[in-house]
Amino acid sequence: QAQFVESGGGLVQPGGSLRLSCVASTSVFNIATWGWYRQVPGKERELVAKINHNSAPTYLGSAQGRFTISRDNAKNTVYLQMNNLQPDDTGVYFCNTARGDSRYPWGQGTQVTVSS
Repeated sequence: QAQFVESGGGLVQPGGSLRLSCVASTSVFNIATWGWYRQVPGKERELVAKINHNSAPTYLGSAQGRFTISRDNAKNTVYLQMNNLQPDDTGVYFCNTARGDSRYPWGQGTQVTVSS
């Protein structure tokens, strides 16, 4: 099992930056592939970026070139640095595994709002 605590969201103007953090309470943190997901009302939760156990990142869609995912195995923490934020980045951001089809129970997420 795993539990997640996401933080770092907030209200930011277009072009601004935020750094999200996710602390994962699990004994398998070091060997897992972790992902950041975004959910907006009325849409499916979508994967934004993922990072494997070797810290190799993968970015989806508009995250490429603007977001940076990283991990600190000593702290069981996954980060998402988001730069040049745009209104379409607005949503609730969650972390969870990003390999295979199964997921741990979702945390509360952290709200990101990009608006002028």
